[in-house]
Amino acid sequence: MDLSRKRRWRSLRSRILDVVVGLMTLGAMVPLVSVLYMVVSRGAGNFRWSMLWGLPPAAGMDGGGFGNALVGTCVLVAIGTAASVPIGVLTAIYLTEYSIGSRSARLIRFSAKILSGLPSILAGVFIFGVLVVTSHSFSAIAGGLALGILMLPIVILATEESLLRVPGFLREASLAMGATRTQTVLKITLPAAGSTIVTGVMLAVARAAGETAPIIFTALFTSYWIRGLNEPTASLAVLIYNFSGVPYDNMVNMAWSASLVLIVLVLVTNIISHFVANRSS
Repeated sequence: MDLSRKRRWRSLRSRILDVVVGLMTLGAMVPLVSVLYMVVSRGAGNFRWSMLWGLPPAAGMDGGGFGNALVGTCVLVAIGTAASVPIGVLTAIYLTEYSIGSRSARLIRFSAKILSGLPSILAGVFIFGVLVVTSHSFSAIAGGLALGILMLPIVILATEESLLRVPGFLREASLAMGATRTQTVLKITLPAAGSTIVTGVMLAVARAAGETAPIIFTALFTSYWIRGLNEPTASLAVLIYNFSGVPYDNMVNMAWSASLVLIVLVLVTNIISHFVANRSS
């Protein structure tokens, strides 16, 4: 009798906890769904295809677009990727293949985790002090390097996890056949973890594409097409920030449409990363 009562009580408690977890999950999804609904409804309602290749309008003017900001975002993310991926992958290789359990490996891993949790504006302030102040100019290079700092810990941690998941017998078989450690890493370990590494890189790209504060301190903004990497560069995130607070309906509507385009870009990047990960697994 006591055993049956305990079982009923455990079953009831389990159902109550399931309901509580379900309600909390729905509560957490309400802000996300509401934001997505607002962006999609207002962004799609004011979207024009000409926005993708037009330039931002002057204050109070109709028409225009954010083509330069779209191109600028791609350029900034490309610079950040080019700066962070080689360093991040090489660091992860050092952590997993050459210094397992060492004090330096623990220090680097701890630093990467700390860096991944720092406010993004600090990366912008750092590049502003190191590069913008010394060169006396905002530039796409400075903005890309700021994004690269934000992407670096994600690339390091994701690549390290990917390399650790490669079965050890593959390394042992390669070394047993006379290959050096470097040959094993280049020919066996990296190709085996390649798909998962790409997934981590794309997640880092998705995060960098929506950053605003570091870009304001480094690349600033411009209403013209990018002509060089050593000059101010437009981006979707900064355009949204600038246009959302002006008293002109056309520019506010353009900010909503730019938000929709940015969400679509990030969503597509995440979908591709999940597809690559599922295909790898």
